[in-house]
Amino acid sequence: MAGRDLVRFKQFKKQGIAVKFGRFSQKENNQIRKNIEEFLLITGIDSAEKLLFTSRYPEDKETIKRLKAEHCFSEGIPRPWRLIYYRARKMFDPNNYKGRYSKEEKEKLKKYHALHGNDWKKISELMSRSNLSVAMKYSEIKSAANYGPWSKEETQRLMHAVEEVIRKRMEKEDANSLSSLEKSHREVSIDREMLYQKLPWTEIEAKVGTRYWRQCKQKWTAILTNKMTKGQQLYRGTKGLQAKISVIKRLYEMKVEDANEVNWEELSNIIGDVPKAYVQAKFYKLKVSCVPLWQKKTFSGQYHSSLYILLKVFA
Repeated sequence: MAGRDLVRFKQFKKQGIAVKFGRFSQKENNQIRKNIEEFLLITGIDSAEKLLFTSRYPEDKETIKRLKAEHCFSEGIPRPWRLIYYRARKMFDPNNYKGRYSKEEKEKLKKYHALHGNDWKKISELMSRSNLSVAMKYSEIKSAANYGPWSKEETQRLMHAVEEVIRKRMEKEDANSLSSLEKSHREVSIDREMLYQKLPWTEIEAKVGTRYWRQCKQKWTAILTNKMTKGQQLYRGTKGLQAKISVIKRLYEMKVEDANEVNWEELSNIIGDVPKAYVQAKFYKLKVSCVPLWQKKTFSGQYHSSLYILLKVFA
């Protein structure tokens, strides 16, 4: 743990504030923006890009490095400094928000990958896109991925791939707790959450071969939902409409202001025995189809509008 984190965490502990992990909330994002603005004012660094992507400005590297050691921008955010720094880099990288890839960009990406392999940092500099953006886009276009219905063989490969990565994870977790003899005789039992939380989708994509990672994730969620509900159609017809209303009402009762604050597991139990990714996807489709200009609304505004429209339909 970084030395600066020890001091901060002790302060948070005195205040009764728990250290957080996982996705950043809108409130935390706003605090990062505020902290960065104050940091720039104090230090005289003229842009967030220069502060967070110092390698792009070699002539100022030593000065910025010294200022980073003297000051920080983690004030008021109960998270490890490293996570705050990575989040700030994602938020302030001008290469992160450039929209869809053109045909020419896709061809360039293929060419640069042929020259530089998986050196995403190098490729991102050549394309003026973020590391993550070029890596994930290449994942989508690197092969002739199918876009139609899944074949039986593809589905089998997906199921085997997921099983393999889950088994590897379990073996790693059990390595220090079970002897070889015990492991060879014990029955495999796993927590339900392990079936869909934090799976390595790019690795699974490579094992499936004919689909990119997002398709694999969506298909696996559909398979899990079908098995967990025993094939029942929970989100169609009158029952489906009532399920949507129940989910939105519960969101209203939670009084959450940000999607990261939602207990999606609790919401999934309202519909039935389904993965939380299923509910998240359904809520996304609901707001896109029902709420005009949803992108310009706050999260609470989105579910308030959704509830109003659904109740009008149901009346």
